[in-house]
Amino acid sequence: MNKKMKRQLIKILISFLLVVISLLFKFDGELYNNIIYIIAYIIVGYDIVLKAVKNIFRGKIFDENFLMTVATIGAFCIGEFPEAVAVMLFYQIGELFQNYAVDSSRKSIANIMDIRPDYANVYRGDEIERVDPDKVDIGEIILIKPGEKVPLDGVVVEGESMLNTQALTGESMPKKVTIADEVLSGSINNDGILKIKVSKNFEQSTVSKILDLVENATSRKSKSENFISKFAKYYTPIVVIIAVILAVLPPLIIKDALFSDWLYRALSFLVVSCPCALVISIPLSFFGGIGAASKMGILIKGSNYLEALANTEIVVCDKTGTLTEGVFKVQEINAIGYSDDELLKYAAYAEVFSNHPISLSLKQAYKKEINKKLVTNTKEISGEGIIAKVDEKIVLVGNEKMMEEHNIKFQKSAKTGTIVYVAINNEFKGTILITDKIKEDSYEAIKLFRNNYVKKIVMITGDRDNISSFVANELKIDEYHAELLPQDKVFWVEKLMAQKSADGKLIFVGDGINDAPVLALSDIGVAMGGVGSDAAIEAADVVIMTDEPSKIANSIQISKKTMRIVRQNIVFAIAVKIGVLILSAFGFASMWAAVFADVGVSVLAIINALKILRIKK
Repeated sequence: MNKKMKRQLIKILISFLLVVISLLFKFDGELYNNIIYIIAYIIVGYDIVLKAVKNIFRGKIFDENFLMTVATIGAFCIGEFPEAVAVMLFYQIGELFQNYAVDSSRKSIANIMDIRPDYANVYRGDEIERVDPDKVDIGEIILIKPGEKVPLDGVVVEGESMLNTQALTGESMPKKVTIADEVLSGSINNDGILKIKVSKNFEQSTVSKILDLVENATSRKSKSENFISKFAKYYTPIVVIIAVILAVLPPLIIKDALFSDWLYRALSFLVVSCPCALVISIPLSFFGGIGAASKMGILIKGSNYLEALANTEIVVCDKTGTLTEGVFKVQEINAIGYSDDELLKYAAYAEVFSNHPISLSLKQAYKKEINKKLVTNTKEISGEGIIAKVDEKIVLVGNEKMMEEHNIKFQKSAKTGTIVYVAINNEFKGTILITDKIKEDSYEAIKLFRNNYVKKIVMITGDRDNISSFVANELKIDEYHAELLPQDKVFWVEKLMAQKSADGKLIFVGDGINDAPVLALSDIGVAMGGVGSDAAIEAADVVIMTDEPSKIANSIQISKKTMRIVRQNIVFAIAVKIGVLILSAFGFASMWAAVFADVGVSVLAIINALKILRIKK
């Protein structure tokens, strides 16, 4: 409980104690009792009256502060001192409960907000300086001690450690990092000492972007929130006018009708008319949904996107890095006339100077140190492969086209994946199969999409057709389109957008820089932030801080639950309001009942809204 809530609680308790004293100990003369009630009212209600007065001068007349002020002062005017204090007392109890609920909801994303680093230890000359993270330049070396937050994105140049990335990804399992591994700011160093070469300045770092996303998430309102704002704008002056008519008109036209009785009914009508339950619980539901998602490592950039996720009909996924690991690995070697190790050695040596993903996977699979002096006359042929002289042997490493261009007789492989053909001294010597492995989590993601009533799952990719076909069949994806350029992806997404219903939404999930145009085009763009590019994260509406596609389905689940709670609160609050308003107008509900109805509905709506925080993966 924060200081503001503690002060509010103290005011409520003091005011409540004064009311109890007045009720239990009847003082001589009504004046003394009334003075105690007035003191109790001032203690508990002065801030509400003050807000009402300030808002009148600002042109914001018809709000809940105005309603409560008019109703309570009116109660004093007709001699209902205990009820005047009770109205304000119960209203403040409702406000306290609301503040507690909002505070609880904010705590759900407290871990995210706590990732802001306070300092960075930078090597400058022979000394280590402690400076603000935004004063560290790209390329500088920073030291991360055990227990410290990683202040900036970078690459490990010395040391190894386990990093706590829970605040970023929602995953409790520590991540091991060693030399050459990328480290994201906002992680916490558990044990070892790390030296990191900074790759991004603070404004562009992961921690800065996440904080910006979370801080601005509530600025984009959903349709439901906009509806409630418009509803309250017109609803409040209407009920005030009805209350005035209710107080004035019946005594004029009904025989023996007392003005004090109808004024009391009008004041009760005003008390119960306050749309607190709607105004409080609907934004709180969306805030809670965004908070629940952030705990799982899902950053939703606004409540409008959270609402849209509930209507997802089509999910379109990129392949590499989204459904597959995005890391090419040697899976199989088929050598002819050489051992498998020897064939891999010649291929790795030939590719030693290349940074192509295929080359990197061959060198990684070889694992041994390569003597570059043995490699000469290297020539890379775009779209085919590499020719190099390795230990006085001419080695060709490439695709089918390279073998055909050099008139080498070879056996075509029927394997699914990237086939590397190797020839030595113009003789075919075997193949190396390199594949991009399907993520284990992708199977779970497709299953969850089906469970959440997604009508169509589509994969679009720039990869070859045979590989794409294998992945699509393995994951049981409805439709796939392969060998696409960025403009082709835009074409297919536009075509798929035309297939959804008027209220349906299309999600596109990608991680690469070439996915940015499609992320911006789709109804909801989702970037796989764990391995994603900056351009993709900037263009996306939802960022998944791990490489788990199942979290996209989790975000749909959170959205559906949030919208279910929002609809429940709207129907419940309006139904109860209308019922008690009618009872108040006909004199069947006292001001006490009106207060209980107003505060009770608000409290129940808030409790219902907080259920979203208990959602589990």
